[in-house]
Amino acid sequence: MDSSPRNPSDAYSKPVSPETSAGLVTAPKKLRSRHVTMIALGGIIGASLFVGSGDIIRQIGPAALLSYLLGGLLVFLAMRMLGEMAAARPAIGSFMEYARVGLGNWAAYLVGWLYWYFWVGVLAYEAVLGGETMGVWFPFIPGWGWSLILIAIFIGTNLISVRAFGEVEFWLAGIKVIAIVVFIGAGLLFAFGLWPESTFSVQNLWVHGGFAPNGMGVALTGVALVIFSYFGTEIAVMAAAESEDPAKGIKQATSTVIWRTLLFFVGSILIITMIVPWNELPEPLSVASAPFTYVFSLLGVPGAAMIMQIIIFTAVISVLNSGLYSASRMFAALADEGFAPKIIAKRSKSGVPVFALLASTSGAVIATIVNFAAPESGVFQFIMNSAGLVALFVYVFISLTQMRMRQKMSATEVAALKLKMWLHPWLNILLFVAIAFVLIVMLTTESGRSQVLASLIATGALVVFWPLVRKNLAKRDAAALAAANAENEAETAGEVSTNAQ
Repeated sequence: MDSSPRNPSDAYSKPVSPETSAGLVTAPKKLRSRHVTMIALGGIIGASLFVGSGDIIRQIGPAALLSYLLGGLLVFLAMRMLGEMAAARPAIGSFMEYARVGLGNWAAYLVGWLYWYFWVGVLAYEAVLGGETMGVWFPFIPGWGWSLILIAIFIGTNLISVRAFGEVEFWLAGIKVIAIVVFIGAGLLFAFGLWPESTFSVQNLWVHGGFAPNGMGVALTGVALVIFSYFGTEIAVMAAAESEDPAKGIKQATSTVIWRTLLFFVGSILIITMIVPWNELPEPLSVASAPFTYVFSLLGVPGAAMIMQIIIFTAVISVLNSGLYSASRMFAALADEGFAPKIIAKRSKSGVPVFALLASTSGAVIATIVNFAAPESGVFQFIMNSAGLVALFVYVFISLTQMRMRQKMSATEVAALKLKMWLHPWLNILLFVAIAFVLIVMLTTESGRSQVLASLIATGALVVFWPLVRKNLAKRDAAALAAANAENEAETAGEVSTNAQ
């Protein structure tokens, strides 16, 4: 594979991409800081927290707090590394662009396509889940019909402009944030016996078999289960490149956003484990038995199940909305670099990559139809499983790229960085070790092994096509060089003619 980047020196001072470099984007930047913050939260907070956290707590006990805390801290390290690069040179393609400069075209090609593929799978999953929910509420239209309607609605919000997308996401994510803040606030009062008809229950953290009833080893392996819940924070860095103040947005995304996310995830788990003994928590087979629903019912909130259904549905369509944004921007960035058909890079007057958006949606539509038409085919399950390692791949590439970028910089350039990674490169090494640990843990379970195998198959398919893509890149670069030489020769001839006169 081609391992030499196009800009081998002074990577931070040169445009990451002539089309997507923040200083050269011709489309108006219309996202505000509040949009960037909510976009990040909207891409993360979903059913994995509201429902899936119940399974984690039932397996690990109160020590699930450590699992969520450690998983969140690992993601925070990756975000800080990404933030260092993005603050120096904001780019819509984000980590894919930096991988190209730091590691080479091959790295950008792999991580960009895998990330896009991941979001296509997420779009399909969220569309199916949202369609099924609407089908229950309004059965006069089948679930698959509602899925297509939801996709069409959010295609519309994304097509209008980046501001329209940001505004919709701000309010959708706001509902989730308000729900979690109320949950944590009321839950604290209940746990300390300050809520009507409540008693002090903080001791639930340690009286039912101890803080780690199944051992601390299970809490550590639980990191492999929860780390994927945080995947999506990098959306904010991508969105910040289209904001009114990229530097401010990136700094906010890589610091305050992840701390808020940690507070919401860890705080919610703390409330649940303080109020409900871990071994008495219902199995979350549906929204009605989800841990958030159960706690709200203990608080005496009327219609808790219906309220949580609405909140979770809001979370689903919020992820669908932000997923369309992420997939389309990454696909357009791939096309900008020659890794995808040129037409995919075309943007509307408002700066929206229309063809990238539609192409990303078509993948989700196909996966959605396959799931409803042939649920036993296994195609939908393969798509979801094969994207399972993308989070780990992305974090590895971010860390490697940041290390490579630092190696190219002088002491003066390092001192001038607006945002720095701490303890470089030791925290990079720590992240590598942690990711290797997560991978080993995944290989010890049947579901984990299936995800690893499917992800390797998808990655292998990309590797097979790389020689063709590299050949096309070489042709494009040769044509660009020839055009530049011809232009220089024409200018030289003109100067000679002028001098002769």
